[in-house]
Amino acid sequence: MSSVLARTLIVMPAFNEEESVGDVVAEVFSALPGVHCLVVNDGSADRTTAFARRAGAIVAELPVNLGVGGAMRLGFKYAIAHDFDNVVQIDSDGQHDPANVLALLERLDHADLVIGARFAGVGDYEARGPRRWAMRVLSVILSRTARTTLTDTTSGFKASGPRAVALFASHYPAEYLGDTIEALVIASRAGCRIEQVPVVMRVRAGGQPSHNPIRAAAYLGRAFVALCFALIRPSLPLRPKA
Repeated sequence: MSSVLARTLIVMPAFNEEESVGDVVAEVFSALPGVHCLVVNDGSADRTTAFARRAGAIVAELPVNLGVGGAMRLGFKYAIAHDFDNVVQIDSDGQHDPANVLALLERLDHADLVIGARFAGVGDYEARGPRRWAMRVLSVILSRTARTTLTDTTSGFKASGPRAVALFASHYPAEYLGDTIEALVIASRAGCRIEQVPVVMRVRAGGQPSHNPIRAAAYLGRAFVALCFALIRPSLPLRPKA
Protein backbone atom coordinates (compact mmCIF):
# COMPACT_ATOMS: atom_id res chain seq x y z
CA MET A 1 0.00 0.00 0.00
CA SER A 2 2.96 2.33 0.52
CA SER A 3 3.62 2.40 -3.22
CA VAL A 4 -0.02 3.28 -3.84
CA LEU A 5 0.14 6.13 -1.33
CA ALA A 6 3.25 7.50 -3.04
CA ARG A 7 1.24 7.72 -6.26
CA THR A 8 -1.75 9.31 -4.55
CA LEU A 9 -2.53 13.00 -4.12
CA ILE A 10 -4.86 14.11 -1.34
CA VAL A 11 -6.71 17.26 -2.45
CA MET A 12 -8.37 19.41 0.21
CA PRO A 13 -10.51 22.35 -0.95
CA ALA A 14 -10.46 24.97 1.81
CA PHE A 15 -12.44 28.16 2.26
CA ASN A 16 -11.77 30.01 5.53
CA GLU A 17 -10.77 26.82 7.36
CA GLU A 18 -7.92 28.15 9.53
CA GLU A 19 -9.49 26.53 12.61
CA SER A 20 -9.19 23.00 11.28
CA VAL A 21 -7.02 22.71 8.17
CA GLY A 22 -3.69 22.34 9.97
CA ASP A 23 -4.95 19.52 12.19
CA VAL A 24 -6.55 17.74 9.22
CA VAL A 25 -3.34 17.92 7.19
CA ALA A 26 -1.37 16.56 10.15
CA GLU A 27 -3.86 13.71 10.53
CA VAL A 28 -3.57 12.89 6.83
CA PHE A 29 0.22 12.54 7.08
CA SER A 30 -0.07 10.48 10.27
CA ALA A 31 -2.65 8.05 8.86
CA LEU A 32 -1.19 7.87 5.33
CA PRO A 33 2.61 7.90 5.44
CA GLY A 34 4.16 8.70 2.09
CA VAL A 35 1.09 10.41 0.64
CA HIS A 36 1.18 13.93 -0.82
CA CYS A 37 -1.33 16.57 0.27
CA LEU A 38 -2.46 19.60 -1.74
CA VAL A 39 -4.61 22.20 -0.01
CA VAL A 40 -6.45 24.45 -2.49
CA ASN A 41 -7.13 27.74 -0.74
CA ASP A 42 -10.38 28.75 -2.43
CA GLY A 43 -10.20 32.51 -1.99
CA SER A 44 -10.05 32.47 1.81
CA ALA A 45 -9.83 35.71 3.78
CA ASP A 46 -8.23 34.09 6.84
CA ARG A 47 -4.95 32.25 7.58
CA THR A 48 -5.86 28.99 5.84
CA THR A 49 -2.69 29.05 3.72
CA ALA A 50 -0.37 29.70 6.67
CA PHE A 51 -1.80 26.88 8.80
CA ALA A 52 -1.84 24.42 5.90
CA ARG A 53 1.78 25.11 5.00
CA ARG A 54 2.86 24.94 8.63
CA ALA A 55 1.38 21.43 8.76
CA GLY A 56 3.40 20.39 5.70
CA ALA A 57 0.88 20.63 2.87
CA ILE A 58 1.49 22.00 -0.60
CA VAL A 59 -0.82 24.98 -1.06
CA ALA A 60 -2.35 26.34 -4.25
CA GLU A 61 -4.16 29.66 -3.87
CA LEU A 62 -7.14 30.77 -5.93
CA PRO A 63 -7.58 34.57 -6.07
CA VAL A 64 -11.37 34.31 -5.76
CA ASN A 65 -13.78 31.75 -4.36
CA LEU A 66 -14.67 29.28 -7.12
CA GLY A 67 -16.36 26.64 -4.97
CA VAL A 68 -15.41 23.01 -4.43
CA GLY A 69 -15.69 22.14 -8.12
CA GLY A 70 -13.24 24.81 -9.22
CA ALA A 71 -10.82 23.89 -6.44
CA MET A 72 -10.97 20.21 -7.31
CA ARG A 73 -10.40 20.82 -11.02
CA LEU A 74 -7.19 22.62 -10.10
CA GLY A 75 -6.28 19.62 -7.93
CA PHE A 76 -6.83 17.18 -10.79
CA LYS A 77 -4.73 19.34 -13.12
CA TYR A 78 -1.96 19.41 -10.50
CA ALA A 79 -2.13 15.61 -10.26
CA ILE A 80 -1.73 15.22 -14.03
CA ALA A 81 1.15 17.72 -14.14
CA HIS A 82 3.00 15.91 -11.35
CA ASP A 83 2.31 12.32 -12.47
CA PHE A 84 0.00 11.19 -9.68
CA ASP A 85 -2.18 8.19 -10.53
CA ASN A 86 -4.91 8.74 -7.93
CA VAL A 87 -6.66 11.70 -6.35
CA VAL A 88 -8.58 11.54 -3.08
CA GLN A 89 -10.81 14.44 -2.07
CA ILE A 90 -10.95 15.13 1.68
CA ASP A 91 -12.79 17.99 3.34
CA SER A 92 -10.60 20.42 5.27
CA ASP A 93 -13.12 20.72 8.13
CA GLY A 94 -12.27 17.36 9.72
CA GLN A 95 -15.49 15.52 8.81
CA HIS A 96 -13.70 12.88 6.72
CA ASP A 97 -11.50 10.36 8.53
CA PRO A 98 -8.19 9.93 6.61
CA ALA A 99 -7.96 6.37 7.95
CA ASN A 100 -10.77 5.45 5.53
CA VAL A 101 -8.69 6.49 2.51
CA LEU A 102 -6.98 3.08 2.38
CA ALA A 103 -10.34 1.33 1.92
CA LEU A 104 -11.20 3.68 -0.95
CA LEU A 105 -7.84 3.15 -2.64
CA GLU A 106 -8.15 -0.64 -2.40
CA ARG A 107 -11.33 -0.51 -4.46
CA LEU A 108 -9.57 1.41 -7.21
CA ASP A 109 -8.06 -1.90 -8.27
CA HIS A 110 -11.27 -2.56 -10.20
CA ALA A 111 -13.12 0.78 -10.12
CA ASP A 112 -12.39 4.23 -11.52
CA LEU A 113 -14.25 6.26 -8.89
CA VAL A 114 -14.95 5.22 -5.30
CA ILE A 115 -17.33 7.14 -3.04
CA GLY A 116 -17.07 7.23 0.75
CA ALA A 117 -20.77 6.73 1.52
CA ARG A 118 -22.40 8.01 4.71
CA PHE A 119 -25.65 6.10 4.24
CA ALA A 120 -24.34 2.59 3.67
CA GLY A 121 -24.92 0.98 7.05
CA VAL A 122 -22.04 2.53 9.04
CA GLY A 123 -22.29 5.43 11.49
CA ASP A 124 -25.27 7.52 12.53
CA TYR A 125 -25.06 10.50 10.15
CA GLU A 126 -28.53 11.68 9.18
CA ALA A 127 -29.82 14.33 6.77
CA ARG A 128 -33.17 15.97 7.45
CA GLY A 129 -35.93 17.76 5.59
CA PRO A 130 -35.56 18.66 1.89
CA ARG A 131 -31.94 17.50 1.77
CA ARG A 132 -32.91 14.02 2.92
CA TRP A 133 -35.68 13.72 0.32
CA ALA A 134 -33.42 15.00 -2.43
CA MET A 135 -30.62 12.64 -1.49
CA ARG A 136 -32.90 9.62 -1.59
CA VAL A 137 -34.37 10.44 -5.00
CA LEU A 138 -30.97 11.38 -6.42
CA SER A 139 -29.55 8.09 -5.19
CA VAL A 140 -32.23 6.15 -7.06
CA ILE A 141 -31.71 8.08 -10.32
CA LEU A 142 -27.92 8.09 -10.21
CA SER A 143 -27.77 4.42 -9.24
CA ARG A 144 -29.55 3.66 -12.50
CA THR A 145 -27.24 5.97 -14.43
CA ALA A 146 -24.13 4.39 -12.92
CA ARG A 147 -25.61 0.87 -13.07
CA THR A 148 -24.72 0.19 -9.44
CA THR A 149 -26.17 0.91 -6.01
CA LEU A 150 -25.20 4.35 -4.71
CA THR A 151 -26.61 5.52 -1.39
CA ASP A 152 -24.71 8.80 -1.00
CA THR A 153 -24.47 10.67 -4.28
CA THR A 154 -23.59 14.02 -2.65
CA SER A 155 -20.58 12.76 -0.69
CA GLY A 156 -17.45 14.86 -1.02
CA PHE A 157 -15.21 11.99 0.11
CA LYS A 158 -14.09 10.34 -3.14
CA ALA A 159 -11.11 8.52 -4.65
CA SER A 160 -10.43 8.80 -8.38
CA GLY A 161 -8.20 6.39 -10.30
CA PRO A 162 -6.07 7.23 -13.37
CA ARG A 163 -8.89 7.28 -15.94
CA ALA A 164 -11.15 9.43 -13.75
CA VAL A 165 -8.27 11.79 -12.92
CA ALA A 166 -7.59 12.34 -16.63
CA LEU A 167 -11.29 12.89 -17.30
CA PHE A 168 -11.82 15.29 -14.40
CA ALA A 169 -8.68 17.33 -15.08
CA SER A 170 -10.41 18.68 -18.19
CA HIS A 171 -14.09 18.27 -17.41
CA TYR A 172 -14.69 18.54 -13.67
CA PRO A 173 -17.81 20.69 -13.20
CA ALA A 174 -17.56 23.83 -11.09
CA GLU A 175 -21.25 24.68 -10.73
CA TYR A 176 -23.16 24.30 -7.45
CA LEU A 177 -23.52 20.55 -6.73
CA GLY A 178 -21.63 19.84 -9.94
CA ASP A 179 -18.71 18.46 -7.98
CA THR A 180 -20.98 15.70 -6.68
CA ILE A 181 -24.06 15.08 -8.85
CA GLU A 182 -22.76 16.17 -12.24
CA ALA A 183 -19.35 14.61 -11.66
CA LEU A 184 -21.02 11.23 -11.10
CA VAL A 185 -23.05 11.58 -14.29
CA ILE A 186 -19.99 12.63 -16.30
CA ALA A 187 -17.99 9.69 -14.96
CA SER A 188 -20.70 7.08 -15.46
CA ARG A 189 -21.59 8.23 -18.98
CA ALA A 190 -17.90 8.25 -19.94
CA GLY A 191 -17.70 4.59 -18.95
CA CYS A 192 -16.11 4.87 -15.51
CA ARG A 193 -16.89 2.11 -13.07
CA ILE A 194 -18.23 3.63 -9.84
CA GLU A 195 -18.36 1.93 -6.45
CA GLN A 196 -18.89 3.00 -2.85
CA VAL A 197 -17.38 2.18 0.54
CA PRO A 198 -19.23 2.74 3.84
CA VAL A 199 -17.63 5.46 5.99
CA VAL A 200 -18.43 7.31 9.19
CA MET A 201 -18.93 11.07 8.96
CA ARG A 202 -17.44 13.03 11.85
CA VAL A 203 -18.49 16.36 13.40
CA ARG A 204 -16.85 19.45 11.90
CA ALA A 205 -13.62 20.41 13.67
CA GLY A 206 -14.12 24.12 12.92
CA GLY A 207 -15.50 26.73 10.55
CA GLN A 208 -19.10 27.17 9.52
CA PRO A 209 -21.33 24.52 7.88
CA SER A 210 -22.16 25.21 4.25
CA HIS A 211 -25.88 24.54 4.67
CA ASN A 212 -28.04 26.89 6.75
CA PRO A 213 -31.87 26.51 6.88
CA ILE A 214 -32.43 28.82 3.89
CA ARG A 215 -29.94 26.98 1.71
CA ALA A 216 -31.33 23.66 2.84
CA ALA A 217 -34.79 24.72 1.67
CA ALA A 218 -33.39 25.51 -1.78
CA TYR A 219 -31.35 22.31 -1.95
CA LEU A 220 -34.05 20.17 -3.52
CA GLY A 221 -34.63 22.44 -6.50
CA ARG A 222 -30.95 23.11 -7.12
CA ALA A 223 -30.09 19.43 -6.92
CA PHE A 224 -32.53 18.49 -9.64
CA VAL A 225 -31.53 21.42 -11.84
CA ALA A 226 -27.93 20.19 -11.56
CA LEU A 227 -29.04 16.68 -12.44
CA CYS A 228 -31.02 17.84 -15.47
CA PHE A 229 -28.07 19.82 -16.84
CA ALA A 230 -25.79 16.85 -16.30
CA LEU A 231 -28.09 14.46 -18.14
CA ILE A 232 -28.61 16.67 -21.20
CA ARG A 233 -24.93 17.33 -21.78
CA PRO A 234 -23.13 15.06 -24.27
CA SER A 235 -21.06 12.16 -23.00
CA LEU A 236 -17.30 12.59 -22.84
CA PRO A 237 -14.60 10.17 -24.04
CA LEU A 238 -12.62 8.17 -21.52
CA ARG A 239 -9.00 7.17 -21.94
CA PRO A 240 -8.41 3.41 -21.96
CA LYS A 241 -6.60 1.96 -18.96
CA ALA A 242 -2.86 1.76 -19.38
